[in-house]
Amino acid sequence: MTIQEKSLKKHYQWKGKLEIHTKIDIKNVDDLSLAYTPGVASACLEIEKDYNKSFDLTWRHNCVAVITDGTAVLGLGDIGPEAGMPVMEGKCALLKNFANVDAIPICIRSKDIDEIVKTVYNISGSFGGINLEDISAPRCFEVERRLKEICDIPVFHDDQHGTAIVVGAAMINAIKFLKKDISSIKVVINGAGAAGIAIANHLMKLGVVNLVLVDISGAICDGDKTLSVVHTDMAKKTNPNKENGSLKDVIQGADVFVGVSVGKILSKEMVSTMNKDAVVFAMANPTPEITPEEALAGGARIVGTGRSDYDNQINNLLAFPGIFRGALDCRAKEISEKMMIEATYAIANIVEDHELCEKYIIPSVFNPRVVDVVAEAVKREYLNKSL
Repeated sequence: MTIQEKSLKKHYQWKGKLEIHTKIDIKNVDDLSLAYTPGVASACLEIEKDYNKSFDLTWRHNCVAVITDGTAVLGLGDIGPEAGMPVMEGKCALLKNFANVDAIPICIRSKDIDEIVKTVYNISGSFGGINLEDISAPRCFEVERRLKEICDIPVFHDDQHGTAIVVGAAMINAIKFLKKDISSIKVVINGAGAAGIAIANHLMKLGVVNLVLVDISGAICDGDKTLSVVHTDMAKKTNPNKENGSLKDVIQGADVFVGVSVGKILSKEMVSTMNKDAVVFAMANPTPEITPEEALAGGARIVGTGRSDYDNQINNLLAFPGIFRGALDCRAKEISEKMMIEATYAIANIVEDHELCEKYIIPSVFNPRVVDVVAEAVKREYLNKSL
């Protein structure tokens, strides 16, 4: 059986990956009176007097909503909210298993930005954090921006920021191993959707200066009147040498390739035109932009993918469980850019200098230190900002 066939069989057996367990036993009248009426009224009145007590007296302190509209589900595209539920359940299971964060999947039957924002805001009082997932670009940018403005709990779009954090950590270690200067390297990102744009912004905050975004039409360049509003904004911040043309054109002389696009779009001949000791992060799933074997044959020194069956897996799972663990523990009202930068360095620093090599620039998602280290970095930055 293929992995897909095995997984489908398991899903029929599981009938969902989540279920509710209570912390309490209700076996007699006294138990009932404490957990429910009449005793529960005292907790309700405490929250009425002080909204913040809702984090002390309910599960809000450890609960996240994982929210999608089903429009960009795990490489499958716009398959609808119900069809996206298995992925959201999986995300919730990962939060629980890796960081002991309770999470509830919520799939919204709307593609309207106003309706999504209103729905999420209206239920936000039941949770301690919001994880947006698999919402198509460019709507995802507006949904996240507006929710961050009105919600008093952290809102995190993992497709954007989780991906950016882990790519950033991998790049930091790769160029450290190769003894290159982050301000001098050229980075090409193929794929200018939610993930590509977030990665670009994050890498520039880490110190990258020469960065070129490429979409299906070619390099994004300032002055191009055909660009969307989002791409017009990115064009002003990227591609300082105003390079034009296709991926084949702009990949020449690049030090790092980041792929968040489609499989088999990068050839070994194109890799051979990159600078010496090139880094290739080909993250399209399940088929990467180029296989590690081909990338290495083309002259790449370090290769990472999104797959677990190759070295250097670049996986969001390194970021989001620890991000939410830390944010919930310090009752953060936001996940700031500085918190994400600190999380990036925390992940990178798990791999010690003497351990760095071509096949090990990023820790495994099963490294037991990852969640705690990321959570501590997030908490430390948030608390320092609050002082």
